Amino acid sequence: MKLFRLTLLAAALSPLALSSAMAQNTNKLKVGLMLPYTGTFAALGNAIENGFRLHVMEQGGKLGGREIEFVKVDDESDPAKATDNVNKLIKRDNVDVLIGTVHSGVAMAMAKVAKDTGTLLIVPNAGADAVTGPMCAPNIFRSSFSNWQPGYAMGEVVAKKGHKKVVTITWKYAAGDESVRGFKESFEKGGGKVVKELSLPFPNVEFQALLTEIAATKPDAVYTFFAGGGAVKFVKDYAGAGLKKTIPLYGAGFLTDGTLEAQGADADGLETALHYADSLGTKRDNEFRLAYAKTFKLQPDVYAVQGYDAAQMLAAGLKGVKGDTSKKAEFAAAVEATKIDSPRGPFTVSKAHNPVQDIYLRKVVGKENTLVSVASKGLADPARGCKM
Repeated sequence: MKLFRLTLLAAALSPLALSSAMAQNTNKLKVGLMLPYTGTFAALGNAIENGFRLHVMEQGGKLGGREIEFVKVDDESDPAKATDNVNKLIKRDNVDVLIGTVHSGVAMAMAKVAKDTGTLLIVPNAGADAVTGPMCAPNIFRSSFSNWQPGYAMGEVVAKKGHKKVVTITWKYAAGDESVRGFKESFEKGGGKVVKELSLPFPNVEFQALLTEIAATKPDAVYTFFAGGGAVKFVKDYAGAGLKKTIPLYGAGFLTDGTLEAQGADADGLETALHYADSLGTKRDNEFRLAYAKTFKLQPDVYAVQGYDAAQMLAAGLKGVKGDTSKKAEFAAAVEATKIDSPRGPFTVSKAHNPVQDIYLRKVVGKENTLVSVASKGLADPARGCKM
């Protein structure tokens, strides 16, 4: 009799459990966008959001069968405010997924909270090596790059060009330090020598003293990592100091991505390495660029692509779990098994959840970062320190 009652109870509960699971999967999915909407990286944050929203629109407003609801926070590119901001999104706004951010220092704080709480996080820009290195986790993904990747690819290029002595210059923060380390690793492996490493605090843009030091050092070339408003001023100041005519300038692609309009002729001819170029000419990229331009009345850049692909990665994971974000292991397995059909070209995701992708050598011609060649084919970040 007792067994019969238990069976009846289970039969009565199972439809409730089923309807509860179905309700969860048909409820809106809350996506927390923690991006810079003010300051030097504001244009980057907007481009990432636009790219993300474009893919959602293309899917009829739903990913994995769930309608998307956005909650936005301006992270101000301020690491000191990052932990409070991300906790508000998780605890106050009850977001299911975090999308952010641009500044590597802010992303590190986001990754720590995401790892501690088990919240899904997709990083659509910040290349902090630790995110897919020592801080890697089954619920943390990146749709962009590691700082090491474009730096390493450009080091190979500069070494092959025969340059022997290089000065590096960047902001003194995670993104700059790691980009320079990637460059130095491959450049010195190729027979070159980094003779001086120059830096200044983020977001300082008073470059004159360092440009004077570069002129006095007389290297064969300069490698740099700057982005946003800082990249605009650096390129203009470099040319203004007369260095562009005598010392070739190379950089991670952010130096000239989303900045060419403001840099004008001072950027002409600059070569950079990145996982995207303005002239890939593929059917997939052409369709993306047309859709983006029609929707936002703007030309897309690498940041828009990374936002678009963050939505694609989220969609792949949600499809694998039928919209149930509580299934973290299954979500991760679905993303790892997917080849993302990106405007940059198809890429896969490593076990550390960083893109395994082609890095392109690009050259500024007019207002475009035109494709020169593939600098490094299917480059995978070494994910040093990742234990997952």
